[in-house]
Amino acid sequence: QETSILEEYNINWTQKLGAGISGPVRVCMKKSSQERFALKILLDRPKARNEVRLHMMCATHPNIVQIIEVYANSVQFPHESSPRARLLIVMEMMEGGELFHRISQHRHFTEKQASQVTKQATLALQHCHSLNIAHRDLKPENLLFKDNSLDAPVKLCDFGFAKVDQGDLMTPQFTPYYVAPQVLEAQRRHQKEKSGIIPTSPTPYTYNKSCDLWSLGVIIYVMLCGYPPFYSKHHSRTIPKDMRKKIMTGSFEFPEEEWSQISEMAKDIVRKLLKVKPEERLTIEGVLDHPWLNSTEALDNILPSAQLMMDKAMVAGIQQAHAEQLANMRIQDLKVSLKPLHSVNNPILRKRKLLGTKPKDGVYIHDPENGGNDSNVALEKLRDVIAQCILPQAGKGENEDEKLNEVMQEAWKYNRECKLLRDTLQSFSWNGRGFTDKVDRLKLAEIVKQVIEEQTNSHDSQ
Repeated sequence: QETSILEEYNINWTQKLGAGISGPVRVCMKKSSQERFALKILLDRPKARNEVRLHMMCATHPNIVQIIEVYANSVQFPHESSPRARLLIVMEMMEGGELFHRISQHRHFTEKQASQVTKQATLALQHCHSLNIAHRDLKPENLLFKDNSLDAPVKLCDFGFAKVDQGDLMTPQFTPYYVAPQVLEAQRRHQKEKSGIIPTSPTPYTYNKSCDLWSLGVIIYVMLCGYPPFYSKHHSRTIPKDMRKKIMTGSFEFPEEEWSQISEMAKDIVRKLLKVKPEERLTIEGVLDHPWLNSTEALDNILPSAQLMMDKAMVAGIQQAHAEQLANMRIQDLKVSLKPLHSVNNPILRKRKLLGTKPKDGVYIHDPENGGNDSNVALEKLRDVIAQCILPQAGKGENEDEKLNEVMQEAWKYNRECKLLRDTLQSFSWNGRGFTDKVDRLKLAEIVKQVIEEQTNSHDSQ
């Protein structure tokens, strides 16, 4: 509807429920009932309207976040010179928060609870797939609890990457830790065709809705142990070669320390979902019929994931990196041949090379040729420190200490003017080249996260 949303709702512009590639989700209150709702704001473009359309098609299911109403209004944010056409999407409030947050709040998160979450997420996917819609961005941040009660339902949200599956899903929309091999292959071929390395195929490489089931397998794995099955020894915001190889070959393990008390049924469903070949992967029906989701056993063993997520309170940092990675990986669904961006002169196309996503509703444009991306590099280096601190390490001892020193040197090089970081390094016995004493990695990661927030807020105010 085109009437002003302010006629029906009061909007709390300062309270944010979360942030993704489209900007923060805010809180609004209906004037007539004083009921609180979530408000997502998108620029009014065909892609945004498609997101709303697909979400509304799916939102009749009890395990999918409901859309209450949608407004098409002109909105001007403080940093903008004029109003812009936007869609304001009023959705049901999910007071219980994101999946990882919920797990970290419950010290006694059990395998039975993990199976119940899995069942509800699978039912949501089943509904989407029955409408021939692939979600394409299934991850823990997009699974929300309705409220804080023990039996609160889990609901799927964020249809920004959703698409009707007509057998032609080609564009690689994904989040690194949860991406299926077929989506990576689509990306590889897309990039090679675009750069002229290989000829454009008359029948493009495609993937289907089974990519959602691979992502479900990764989520189950993380719920059970607290870390992803595929990660790299060389931390980066892009997917490194070793991590890509693990995904493409389906190479993962069940480390004894975290998995010894987890049932064979749980391991079995993970194995069957993380099959590289889609035709060998469990179907939706296969997941719903799996013994792990229908077991009469107590499955009351306490999972290590809750303790890990609570102690490693850096989940938000990882999620922020995911959101930025998604923004960088969006590729238009236009079937046209594009020359490499480095060779174009069209000023509109040149903007595609410009970096710098503002974590609110606007965008900072930085020209890499004029050094304008230093702030992005600085934040990236800080996130590398967090990743080095919190992800499970393939090796221990001196090598890992050296690696931490390396990433911290890089972070320090780009963030020397940050007083909080300088004070932190002094307190951790940093001599400019390395740490002279043993480092509490979790504490360091938590403080570096604060540095990122401080730096981000500083850029916002400029």
